[in-house]
Amino acid sequence: MAWGFCNQSGARVPRTALGVLIAALTLGFPAWGAEDATRPDEPASDEVVELETFVAEDRAEDDIGILPTEPMDAVFGFDKTLLETPRSATSITIETIEQYGITEIDDFVVLSPGSFTQSFFGVSGSLDLRGTSGENYFNGVRRLDNPGNYATPIGAADRVDIVRGPASVIYGPSKIGGYMNFIPKSARAETGQFLPSPTGAVAFTGGSWSKSILTAEVGGPGQLGERPFGYYLFGEVEDSDSFYDNTDTENTILQGTFNMDLSERARIAFGGMYHDFKSNQVAGWNRLTQALIDDGTYTTGLAMPLDADGDGAISHQEYNAANGGDGMFAFVFDPAGVEGPVSFGPDFALDPATVGVARLDGDQVLVAPDDTLENEDLILYADVIMAVNEKWTVTNKLYYESYENLNENAYGFSQFADSWVIEDQLIIQFSDEFEAMQLDVLFSPSVRYTDFEHANDFVNENFDRRDLTGPSTARDLRLLATRIDDDYTEFSTGDYTIFGLALLADLDFDMGLNILLGARYDAIDMDSSQPGDKTLFGSDIDASAKEDPFSWTASLSYTTPFGLVPYVTASKQTTVVVGQGANMQAETVRDGQTVASSELLELGVKGSFLDGQLFMQAIYYEQERTDFSAQAIVTNQVSDTEGFEFELRWLASRNLTLTAAYTNIEVTNLSTLDGGGRFSFLGAEDLPDTDPTHFYGGTAAGFVTLTTNPKALRTGVPENIISLSAIYNFHNGLQLFGSVIDVDSAYSSFSRSVKLPAYTLVNAGAKYDLGQWSFTITAKNLTDERYFRANFPNLFGAAIVLPELPRHYQASVAYKF
Repeated sequence: MAWGFCNQSGARVPRTALGVLIAALTLGFPAWGAEDATRPDEPASDEVVELETFVAEDRAEDDIGILPTEPMDAVFGFDKTLLETPRSATSITIETIEQYGITEIDDFVVLSPGSFTQSFFGVSGSLDLRGTSGENYFNGVRRLDNPGNYATPIGAADRVDIVRGPASVIYGPSKIGGYMNFIPKSARAETGQFLPSPTGAVAFTGGSWSKSILTAEVGGPGQLGERPFGYYLFGEVEDSDSFYDNTDTENTILQGTFNMDLSERARIAFGGMYHDFKSNQVAGWNRLTQALIDDGTYTTGLAMPLDADGDGAISHQEYNAANGGDGMFAFVFDPAGVEGPVSFGPDFALDPATVGVARLDGDQVLVAPDDTLENEDLILYADVIMAVNEKWTVTNKLYYESYENLNENAYGFSQFADSWVIEDQLIIQFSDEFEAMQLDVLFSPSVRYTDFEHANDFVNENFDRRDLTGPSTARDLRLLATRIDDDYTEFSTGDYTIFGLALLADLDFDMGLNILLGARYDAIDMDSSQPGDKTLFGSDIDASAKEDPFSWTASLSYTTPFGLVPYVTASKQTTVVVGQGANMQAETVRDGQTVASSELLELGVKGSFLDGQLFMQAIYYEQERTDFSAQAIVTNQVSDTEGFEFELRWLASRNLTLTAAYTNIEVTNLSTLDGGGRFSFLGAEDLPDTDPTHFYGGTAAGFVTLTTNPKALRTGVPENIISLSAIYNFHNGLQLFGSVIDVDSAYSSFSRSVKLPAYTLVNAGAKYDLGQWSFTITAKNLTDERYFRANFPNLFGAAIVLPELPRHYQASVAYKF
């Protein structure tokens, strides 16, 4: 950090963006906004009394829940606070989300370490946690997989808990990266009390590129006979354009939750959420070069026409007939070792008469007007909680979810999914106090059944045929399998059932020691079929398999007298390898490649200081996804991750709230390291001696060895990320807030042929409360930083990249009653 001038008090002030933010907040306001404690009109003998009064008045109030003080059962199932939980996690309330103008899950990186997410074709479906794809949970139950099927909504949540690393045994098989747990808005508070009277809000958010979101919510108490109940209803409608060409979003969310006391000892919570999403994926820029990243220099040119029958689209058969029947796919082994130009067939070349150079803007992306991403999702749930007596509690959680998905992209990828899941968890909890110890035990049998039908089409997926300076035409538009219901690359239909039995014990000793032990047994029954008549090359496959994996977890922590809580956690967790539609391929079931495991070692220290006004956690971890043969390149890869995470939340004064987060991470592709390289699409920088206009009309791919990436590190993941945020409350209705995120440079592809620059992202805004009205304006990327996110760096990173949004604004007005 560079240091520069001094202020009047002589303190040195940093010149960097991070330092300027800190300096402005800590030095620009006297005593961080505290009132003057000196009162000359009072007698000297009252000075001590006045100081005590000042301290009481100046104590910060956590109006938006920035401090994680609520029970967080999303980690182990126990009602432990984050301070007491021996795992790395972050809790973010809806008030915090609204305060910072967070509109999608990728924005969580400002508050949560380890959550930087690569682009999944521009759709924020789930976070990447610790450098690998994560999962989504709803009210403590794992949702159907959503790597990029739709943008996960956050406005209907009361709180979002982000857990880094594999889930605890109580929740069943999970991915290694971690998960987000969405707690729906409810009329029942953590205290168990219903809302005393009807309450709600209506809000409208508008912004750059015709952003338009209308939300309404209402909740309150009711009476059914002699039994009280509470309800909460939420609705959201969005109709927004986008910075990116040919892109808009239509979004409808309806959610309802109901809580009712059945007796003095029993209650029920039930509800549901309906989500209808329509937009499209955004692959970003194609024809990727370092010059394109550095200054926008783009190679133009039209691909050779291949639409032989003139129907306006290129079929697989027409692609395969090109180049004398050799097709439009060329494989290059070890491109780093190639000397001289590589020869391609004549149909690979761009039309020489159209080749040139242009300056490309960030909104000119690989999206055609007819591209679509449509998803309709329904969630229903019912929880029954019965306190049998002072020691025994029985909870039954019933969960159902279904979705229908359609994804079509003119450059040559399409898929559909029609899947549903039903899960029932019975949780029996025993709690008792013994001499010098509190014991809590969870015993949970569960069953989860998933039914799926899914197909995709990615053969002849050609990113570079389209010239982004012009419209999509018959020269680049492929005939998609979903439009003719034929010629799929993969097609799977079937189901799988997971029977689980979990036991978790928490021993909390008065001396400060805490021991947490857990184990789980799963019996997994899988069936999957592939109808050969629907696939381009495949044959009929019917496969069945059974697996019975075992998982465990162990944690040891100690609460010191001075506020620090060091801990160590080790675990082994099962993971089930499924595709983008929660599906299992028949081939992977047949070959025993659907069930694997992950291992975690986590060392951490947490602390609460300054009378609970400051919370911090620092974590070092190592985690490994094992079983090389069982992986999905897109959704569940074999990896080894090592890293450090730091998080701080501080109510610095009555006026000032500060947060900080730091991530250091290194992810190794284990199967790539073991195999000496990996399959990847190639770009112009991978073949520097070859004129790229000679192959932009087709697909160049190859086996990329470890020559340029000897440690087989996963690229696209910045090694270091620092974020700071602040809220300054003037207590006259006005609040100012801002954040700074500093991100290391990263390579776009596994071959490291293109480097994406480091960047510093600055967001700022103001909120004004006037009675029941509130007005918020937020500026994002305030300095108009030019930056990028890698798009599937292991597979597509040398060919495409996503240019991120320039400076933009959003404003909202809300009326609460």
